[in-house]
Amino acid sequence: MEMFRDPKFFWLVILVTIWDLVWKGIALWKSARNEQRNWFVVLLLINSLGIVPIIYLQFFQKKNS
Repeated sequence: MEMFRDPKFFWLVILVTIWDLVWKGIALWKSARNEQRNWFVVLLLINSLGIVPIIYLQFFQKKNS
């Protein structure tokens, strides 16, 4: 449990959280604007450190947005 008291661990958690929120926010915005409800639900429910949002943005979003 000493690991949780380490300031490096605290900042790592903060950085990973910000990373995930940025990618999730962008992907949720684009899926909502493109009326892709299934993707919106998947992106909202799955926490993946940005992996699922990046996959959506790279391969599945509609090309015109």
